[in-house]
Amino acid sequence: MLNHLTAALTLLPRRLLVSSPRTLTRACRLLGRMEPAVVRCLPGDPKLTISFSLEGSHKHMLRDQDEPLGKVLTRISNNAAKGQGKAKKSKKHRGQQPCEAPEPAAVKLYYDGDEVPGTVLNSEAWRDGAVLQVGDVKFSVHRNVPTFTTAELPVSLLAGFPVCPKLEVEFGSLQDCELIWYKETAPNTRPEAAEEVPGQDPGWTQVGCGRVHVPSNQDIGCRLKLCCTPKDGSRSGLTKELVSVGAVEAGPGVCTFDNRHAYTIKEAEWPVARVVSYNILADVYAQTELSKTVLYPYCAPYALQLDYRQNLIKKELAGYNADIICLQEVDKGVFVDSLTPALDAFGLDGVFKVKEKQHEGLTTFYRRSKFRLLSRHDIVLSEALTSDPIHSELLERVSANSALKDKILQRSTALQVTILEDLNKPDRKVCVANTHLYWHPKGGNVRLVQMGVALQHLSHVISEVAPGAPLIFCGDFNSSPSSGVFQLVSEAAVPQQHADWSSSGPEESCSMELPSTFPPLLSACSQPAYTNYVGGFHGCLDYIFIQPDIMQVEQVIPLPSHQEVTTYEALPSVAHPSDHIALVCDLRWSP
Repeated sequence: MLNHLTAALTLLPRRLLVSSPRTLTRACRLLGRMEPAVVRCLPGDPKLTISFSLEGSHKHMLRDQDEPLGKVLTRISNNAAKGQGKAKKSKKHRGQQPCEAPEPAAVKLYYDGDEVPGTVLNSEAWRDGAVLQVGDVKFSVHRNVPTFTTAELPVSLLAGFPVCPKLEVEFGSLQDCELIWYKETAPNTRPEAAEEVPGQDPGWTQVGCGRVHVPSNQDIGCRLKLCCTPKDGSRSGLTKELVSVGAVEAGPGVCTFDNRHAYTIKEAEWPVARVVSYNILADVYAQTELSKTVLYPYCAPYALQLDYRQNLIKKELAGYNADIICLQEVDKGVFVDSLTPALDAFGLDGVFKVKEKQHEGLTTFYRRSKFRLLSRHDIVLSEALTSDPIHSELLERVSANSALKDKILQRSTALQVTILEDLNKPDRKVCVANTHLYWHPKGGNVRLVQMGVALQHLSHVISEVAPGAPLIFCGDFNSSPSSGVFQLVSEAAVPQQHADWSSSGPEESCSMELPSTFPPLLSACSQPAYTNYVGGFHGCLDYIFIQPDIMQVEQVIPLPSHQEVTTYEALPSVAHPSDHIALVCDLRWSP
């Protein structure tokens, strides 16, 4: 048998091994192998789909599950005859002698060698392992086979930066899927190049395998191709081939985070957890005319483009090997299409909280080998203030100034609250909070009220859901170390004389003594000179707050040097994707 197959293969010209339906049909016939017919049939769904390729034409049929099989077979027969008729007309136009009018092909379905009666309903007839015969062509029926419902490569590819495809599989597991990467042997812009099958054509060379591929400098100018086969254990579906839209481009050289990665080469060891807090600059803000001409005029326009910045963000986050990542200013599309596929490939799952009225929000990622998501308790701070009785006293005080109250209620600021369970010790839980407070420089009074609501809510959640769990509170608080917010958190109270109560003018002032529901919290990364550095401002706005009596700081990853930050004047730049700098630290709490 092997000799016959070898002989058959020698009859195939090299260019015949192209992934077109017509070529595959001829190849399968020559090798005596049945082509696949893929059937998707789910309980409760009134429809099923049948997909296969016949003589170069892809057939995708949507039929009722309770329809008799005979109707589908007749439809397939008629379609096959129409296809043959079109082919004969084409021959006539080319001056060849047309054949006689085609007769409908005999179409039958077999299971275990027996013909399936036409009266059997579709839901029962199309079984895994059945054989569909259309004329002299046979198809092996694969029911609910592993299938990629989404398979996409990112648009921008940079040498030295991880390429993480967006993949979603049905009836299978991403961990089982086979992923093989190829690059063009030489740059090739011919459109038919996308039809070539890697490994069987000199135009492509295998360069890697797995969920993540990092192109090298030798790949610059070449496109990438990914062959992905969906699997569920030993069961495989049809392979998809993805060819990148553009070629690999040169990277920016040394980035601001490269030296930081030297401290995070390995994951933290239990019972230590590495935590990241990072405002990654939402695209909805980076692409405004104000950003381009006023806020970041020093930044090269291409470096503000989302595709470019996403390359840097994914490499930076992957290199921290973090266990918990809290991000602010995350575009919804970035979370779904970019961050989730990338960080999933690096072992993290994530949850997203969109900010009302905006298309950006907060996201918390956690390492699934170390943590399990128990519950979420997200709120919009302004809504919670007016609707949750635990804030009634604060609401009453704020209501004394209607102008301030109106301003607070107009804000869509959110608080993301996630309760995680330690998989190494299941009774050990942690509460991870993430927020991005009101941005206005004169909005200190608004931020104080927002922080009061946040702390009250967190205290309530911990006492109700995870008593004794430590709090890790990350975010862009838009508050300097001299602010009322920082004093409220670090000293557990802010006095009524604090200047922030009248930060927006006398008409919106609201003096009150505001206590915290927590004992003093510690800024795990201390108080850096700045975590935000733009042309007209630099200061410390971002923090990771912890309870020092429960949790200790094991290591703080040094921030980039001032020289690194200012190499291109300010942030963002071609070497840094945001106007903020990520905070990274290792935290230990007793097991």
